[in-house]
Amino acid sequence: MRDNIPSRSFPVVNILLILLNLFVFVYGLTLGRYYEDFIYTNSVIPAQLLLVGFTGEQLERLTTAMFLHGGWFHVLSNMLYLWIFGDNIEGRMGHFKYLIFYLLTGYLATITHVLTNPLSEVPLIGASGAIAGVLGAYLILFPRAKVLTLIFIFVFIQVVPIPAVIFLGLWFVMQLLSGIASLTSQAAQGVAFLAHAGGFVAGMLLAKLFARREEDIYYQ
Repeated sequence: MRDNIPSRSFPVVNILLILLNLFVFVYGLTLGRYYEDFIYTNSVIPAQLLLVGFTGEQLERLTTAMFLHGGWFHVLSNMLYLWIFGDNIEGRMGHFKYLIFYLLTGYLATITHVLTNPLSEVPLIGASGAIAGVLGAYLILFPRAKVLTLIFIFVFIQVVPIPAVIFLGLWFVMQLLSGIASLTSQAAQGVAFLAHAGGFVAGMLLAKLFARREEDIYYQ
């Protein structure tokens, strides 16, 4: 639902990223039967990228693919995570550095997927890799934070504050194990789990490099 750390500044870049993702998704819906062509020409296709290399078109696709989504659940779940965790990362990094960090971890997540699926001709889309980078940075920069989470126990619903290290740690382990399993599965995979894991690790490694020095954080 939310974390327990108030934003230190107005997260203008984070909000613009959310709005842009939603705009591109809604725009795609207006294309009707041409939406598949729109996806294909603006997504990353691993086999194609490795065949032609990092040309201007392929570099452009690395960016545009991060703003495409395959359905309402895909885009809304991604934007929920970005809304909860992105504002604090932007506050620690500053607006411009946060934007660069977001794009860079998204690129590294995509490259992770390409290198682990070099023969795939399935288009890769979604902001999940970049958002995973935000989650990785959050784990490093706000290790004592808590995430208010809805827990469903049969017909009962509980709101439980879960430490970020547990919430995000479990999320990462699930992505990593699912990604490893997908490498040995003969079935087509619909989720780029290793891209998520790659983005998360990139976010952890780059967090301190991009973050500004900060006083003690106020927790409520």
